[in-house]
Amino acid sequence: MSAPDYSLKGDLTNGPVRGHLIRLTIPMIWGLLAIISFQLVDTWYISMLGTAELAAVSFTFPVTYILFSLVMAQGIAASSVLSRQLGNGSISRVRRIATHSLIFAFLSGIVMAIIGLLLMNPLFRAMGADDTMMPIISDYMTIWFAGSIFLTIPMVGNSAMRATGDTFTPAMIMTTAAILNALIAPLLVFGLFGFPRLEVQGAAIATLLANIGASMAAFYILYAKKRMISRSRLHMKLFGNSIKRLLIIAIPVSIASIIQPATGAFLTGLLASHSTEAVAAFGVASRIEAFVFIIIMALAIGMAPIIGQNWGAGLYDRVHETLNQAIRFCTWWSLGVAVILIAAADPLARMFSDDPDVIALTKLYFWVIPITYAFGNLVQGWSSAFNAMGKPKQSFVMIFVKLIVLTIPGAALGSYYYGPAGIFAALALVNIVTGIGFHIANNRLCRRYEYSPVPA
Repeated sequence: MSAPDYSLKGDLTNGPVRGHLIRLTIPMIWGLLAIISFQLVDTWYISMLGTAELAAVSFTFPVTYILFSLVMAQGIAASSVLSRQLGNGSISRVRRIATHSLIFAFLSGIVMAIIGLLLMNPLFRAMGADDTMMPIISDYMTIWFAGSIFLTIPMVGNSAMRATGDTFTPAMIMTTAAILNALIAPLLVFGLFGFPRLEVQGAAIATLLANIGASMAAFYILYAKKRMISRSRLHMKLFGNSIKRLLIIAIPVSIASIIQPATGAFLTGLLASHSTEAVAAFGVASRIEAFVFIIIMALAIGMAPIIGQNWGAGLYDRVHETLNQAIRFCTWWSLGVAVILIAAADPLARMFSDDPDVIALTKLYFWVIPITYAFGNLVQGWSSAFNAMGKPKQSFVMIFVKLIVLTIPGAALGSYYYGPAGIFAALALVNIVTGIGFHIANNRLCRRYEYSPVPA
């Protein structure tokens, strides 16, 4: 074990846990907003081209979301493995795994590009794209797929930085990339200031250029500033060992990431069997939820390196303190959000629709679901914690039980007997049952892991 190199390691095994949580969470709030803005900006500019272009690019959202989830799983795995290695002081292993994680990100980006380009036509045809849509989809996704490596590298590189306790730098990289995309896109989409008018291709190229900039920045900082990339040798004989450590976490995380949108699609289908108004209400409520819980997502990302480093160092009291602090904040935030959404259900619903049925169903959703947010967010919090500890199996089990075992049959029964109200009631009940049940079980499971730790 070598001595910690503090030019590389932000030491999260010392100092006040609350201070670390605040310092790591706040930059991630605007970092997540920056990520979200990429697709929103592209959609906004493309919508100005016409309905056909907007509809065509809308076909790409499920595909890009799934691929983004797979890349994000690599990032979560890198952050988990590297933070635990930093916690136990294995700095040489950190450099080797960080280097290999970037190589793997590069290779996986190439694989994504090849598969995407080969399957693009049959895939989108199967999704229902017609002869009018396919040329537009092809214009956009050919560039998107070809630039896949510039999506994977910054995602994994930024995660490696977060493992060192630095969320500010990744947030700045994401924010700068988002601003570049927003500035370049209109020039290329509409052909402003002498640039060629490329329409949907222009939006894809703008995103690609922004991602190239993010990749270069992430690589430079990891190499020159944090010294997390091996300089003398690549240690390719141990490449398999590094990738095994990453895939043990990345595979279950990626499957869990795909389960969530798949469950959302199932719920949308159930609601569609009752009315288009029910689908619209669910869409409105889901988008409002996504916005109000950005801070919870940021906290989950921010606490992961704290848990990882302290778990790797065997400082289990600090792990529990981190969990308790995070859970306490999530509970109060969830309750506060619930009060606001319940009280403001009517004006919020009317902001998005003037249809009486959509308004009524949106209000019903906000009267039923938000009071259970505090329980539902426990599952997400524990899931992030177990991934950071290097225990992705438990994280996967929670997501699988909540969504596949309970949510899908529960929502189906609720739909059959009580319609949309029954679906909403089922979602609320699942939040309560899984939140309480897993919270009690996970506290016991954590203690058991502490008495029989697995090498980081």
